[in-house]
Amino acid sequence: QVQLVESGGGLVQAGGSLRLSCLVSGRTFSGLTMGWFRQAPGKEREFVAGISWSETSTNYADSVKGRFTISRDNAKNTVYLQMNSLQPEDTAVYYCAARPGRTISTMRSAYNYGGQGTQVTVSS
Repeated sequence: QVQLVESGGGLVQAGGSLRLSCLVSGRTFSGLTMGWFRQAPGKEREFVAGISWSETSTNYADSVKGRFTISRDNAKNTVYLQMNSLQPEDTAVYYCAARPGRTISTMRSAYNYGGQGTQVTVSS
């Protein structure tokens, strides 16, 4: 059984930084392409960032380009989301997701596995 557990969320002031982590268990992590999604109150879940299994490809939503960085450590079965210059509009529950193969998808439905999420709140 594949499990994804996010951590690292919290409350931060605008302009601050957080690093989210997602620990994956139950499957060979190096064969998974990983994604981060977020859902704000009253809004649909949206793609934030993705990284291929080989780390050779990344993709970001326009709203976070230049501020967020996705990375992974295959030895630790963990994917990270470094979030800098946070703004109140980044407030959301952040979820990680995983899919076999090498292609990053911006659609949550393309991912086979997902975590329970971690809350990020940015105060103005």
